[in-house]
Amino acid sequence: MDLKAIQARVQKFGATLSDMVMPNIGVFIGWGLLAALFIPTGWMPNKLLNSLVSPIITYLLPTLIGYTAGANIYGRRGGVIGAFATLGVVVGSNVTMLVGGMIMGPVGALLLRKFDQKVKGHIKPGLEMLIDNFSLGIIGFLLVVIGFLAVAPIITSIQNFLSAGVNIMMKHDILPLTSLLVQPAQILFLNNAINHGIMVPLGLQQAAGAGKSILFLVEANGAIWLGLVLAFSVFGKGVAKRTAPGAAVIMFLGGIAEVCFPYCLMMPLTILGPMAGNIFSLTVLSLFHGGTVGPVSPGSVFAFYMMTPKDSVLVNMVAYFGACIVSFVVTGAILKLSHQPVDVTDSQNATEMASNDVVEAIPADIKYLGKPLQRIIFACDAGMGSSAMGASILSAELQKKGMDPQVDHMAIAKIGEEVDHADLIVTNNNLEERAHMMSKDQLPILTVKNFMDRGEYKDIVAIIGKMFAQDPSTEMPTDNDELDDQSVGTVDADIMPEKNIVLDASFRTKKEAINACADLLIAGGYASPEYRKEMFARDEDVSVYMGNGVALPHGLTMSDSIKHSGICFIQVPQGVDFDGNKVYLIVGLAGKGEEHIQLLGKIAQSLTEEGNIDKLRTATDKQQIIDILDINH
Repeated sequence: MDLKAIQARVQKFGATLSDMVMPNIGVFIGWGLLAALFIPTGWMPNKLLNSLVSPIITYLLPTLIGYTAGANIYGRRGGVIGAFATLGVVVGSNVTMLVGGMIMGPVGALLLRKFDQKVKGHIKPGLEMLIDNFSLGIIGFLLVVIGFLAVAPIITSIQNFLSAGVNIMMKHDILPLTSLLVQPAQILFLNNAINHGIMVPLGLQQAAGAGKSILFLVEANGAIWLGLVLAFSVFGKGVAKRTAPGAAVIMFLGGIAEVCFPYCLMMPLTILGPMAGNIFSLTVLSLFHGGTVGPVSPGSVFAFYMMTPKDSVLVNMVAYFGACIVSFVVTGAILKLSHQPVDVTDSQNATEMASNDVVEAIPADIKYLGKPLQRIIFACDAGMGSSAMGASILSAELQKKGMDPQVDHMAIAKIGEEVDHADLIVTNNNLEERAHMMSKDQLPILTVKNFMDRGEYKDIVAIIGKMFAQDPSTEMPTDNDELDDQSVGTVDADIMPEKNIVLDASFRTKKEAINACADLLIAGGYASPEYRKEMFARDEDVSVYMGNGVALPHGLTMSDSIKHSGICFIQVPQGVDFDGNKVYLIVGLAGKGEEHIQLLGKIAQSLTEEGNIDKLRTATDKQQIIDILDINH
């Protein structure tokens, strides 16, 4: 098994653990507040209210985990038996049994589901409720006894062993060295497996006895990631520098560390910043007996201080802000001294880079599928704009090589409905994971980075030729130049009349540019005013930048805000910034059904013809635009 497969399995395991814990995190926070306020060392010690603390952590939290784990597998029925089965390990152990709930909940639900599937169709009418109740009761009874007598002692021994190991690390002041493993695991999105699978259960056990635990902060100190994105805000370049401040706000106030990981992955050496910050934090917490009373989730500054006990306010403050500063300084130094990725804004350079990336990405041994190619799905987020343009260009390039499969465009969410009737999926590289998810990996997937780079489509066609050739050793035929000027079909002139073309426009921001497109489409009667919001929402979800200095603002294909299909064309000779990409030509779209597809296909092919981008950018009258786009033929 290769490294990526192992990583994917660990990520899946972490996601499973997270699905058990996160629905109950509010109860963890509530318990943490009870502990922070009312335990003998809390902010407001109260013997009566403190009596709530131990039963909740001992009985309620593990049982909730067991219920949630079971419900995730088999609904309410699975949740009930999961909670019941968990009580056996809870009562049979003298340590906090969160892990017991994570084990017994799924086991109970799986066994009950298996039993129900076996007896389905074999129960006489009128006895269904009786069988349901007795089967749950009997299976649950057996699991409670097994959990009490066998499972609880095993889990207790394992947790005691791990706890002893952690105590030895703390005693010898080497707990901070866990940062050398924990932070690299975080940026690979393995943080759930580390935090919910190891640190939280051990931390709760430690907090139950000592009133707080440092283990809650081994993985969950958000300050280290705050320092990283602040460094990118000051010392970064291009898109990273512009977007990092927003990530810093989300990290500080919302505690969502995942928004910071891509910056680190952009320059892997910067992982040294968070690692150094966490080593500092854990060192301070170890030396001066800091920690929190419960899990810090999400890892925001608010959650951090809500879980801080009275006797640890100062040390926790030093650990938090000190870690942020250390991470900022180390990351900043790396950014200053290292060669950062180029922020490509020039359309020619963008085209070259995208093309090179695709060529390098062609696998050395392309899998030969040994079957004819009949249908390709070209998928994008909305299924209206970029996929329609991409499908048109790809179809034209395939025809040049003598291949004529059906190429359909659609929203990526609809792939699952069509996988049984297609042979291949093509999509944008940013949507590849979603395509795998929606198709359940039933079809091969190829990706394009720059929708407007015909070179990428040529590379994809070369791969397709090897994947679906009748003879895998056959060389691809040369281009049929007679097809270069092929007609896409008859178009409806009302979709893009001359009044929809705007020359020599100037915009300060992307927002102004998208607003201008919305104004034209709304004024032309193609869409209602609500469509404006949908255009902005679409860009926030997946950028409408297509490549080669072209943007395609649009909304959703199934929107009720679209009255009938319309296209507008705006020329911006000086360009406008779209998230770090310079855009000179803007094609605004409101697509209803398939009305706009023929014209959009013509525009797409015109935009990918060599030299046409510059001609359109410098055109001085609308007739030139119409002739270059060939929209009257």
